[in-house]
Amino acid sequence: MNTRSPRATTRGFDSAHFRQALSQFATGVTVITTRLADGSFRGLTASSFNSVSLEPPLVLWSLGAGANSMPIFSGNSHYVINVLAAGQQDLALRFSRRGTDDPFVGVEYELSRTGLPILKGVSAWFECHNRSRYPEGDHVIFVGEVEECAVHPQPALLFHGGRFGATG
Repeated sequence: MNTRSPRATTRGFDSAHFRQALSQFATGVTVITTRLADGSFRGLTASSFNSVSLEPPLVLWSLGAGANSMPIFSGNSHYVINVLAAGQQDLALRFSRRGTDDPFVGVEYELSRTGLPILKGVSAWFECHNRSRYPEGDHVIFVGEVEECAVHPQPALLFHGGRFGATG
């Protein structure tokens, strides 16, 4: 099935306006984690997470095409999506920073069955097989097939209008 359509008509807004409009949609906050070939870990903050299918269990998230971690997440067979709970804003900020400091230093986590970090205190986590990737615009959409997951019901960390908040 061909799912591509002709290009949209000329738009009457710029990227800054579009970004501001998107900021009005409250999203949950996740940290995606994986393991590098040398055994060290990589993680990044993402709010672009969504469910896709119940059968098979599929979820998606996206990453900027030019991100330094693109080769890692594109090449690895598995990753864990950690859904942050209210009060975990520091983790969201820690894993959103670029730099040489290891964001896992001082962070509590346990290892999944495939040896990937599951952050302590999260409201849910999904260990995913890296099923497929779709380049679209300036991002790549990752579809993960969930092999394991857990839930710990509690208020969620939200991001809206450029600020963190919480449910409930």
